[in-house]
Amino acid sequence: MEIRKTAIDDLDKVMEIYDDARNHMRENGNLNQWINGYPDIELIKKDIINEKSYVCVDGNQIEAVFYFTIGPDPTYLNIYEGDWINDDPYGVVHRIASGNRKKGVASYCLNWCYDKWPNIRIDTHKDNIIMQNFLDKNGFMKCGIIYLEDGAERIAYQKVI
Repeated sequence: MEIRKTAIDDLDKVMEIYDDARNHMRENGNLNQWINGYPDIELIKKDIINEKSYVCVDGNQIEAVFYFTIGPDPTYLNIYEGDWINDDPYGVVHRIASGNRKKGVASYCLNWCYDKWPNIRIDTHKDNIIMQNFLDKNGFMKCGIIYLEDGAERIAYQKVI
């Protein structure tokens, strides 16, 4: 497997992965995250243009997609009911989704991010038990609650290597 920047030509497959991820969430009791078509095609195009969208490719098949950047994230400026592990510069992972449920793909993506930056923050919805378990398994610490720009609550995690 390898990670590369997402190209505009990847857009159909990327949106298919996000559709699949939304369906998987609904099938597993997460009815309130990634609603109303989020993430929509315009947001993903913006991620691609800003060179913050990445795909995980195995052979010729795109297996996963995610947003990654190094630098402050406005939604992580304030944390409630807890604290960040540190205030050092950090990498941010958003919108991580895998397509065919191939084992190890999401962990591979996170490990790639760690290779780029040893301090990572990520968040998820309280109903996304699968993601919470995944983050726990991958050594993330639950740090508290953050709020998105639209006021939606998320559980915030951080891992420092």
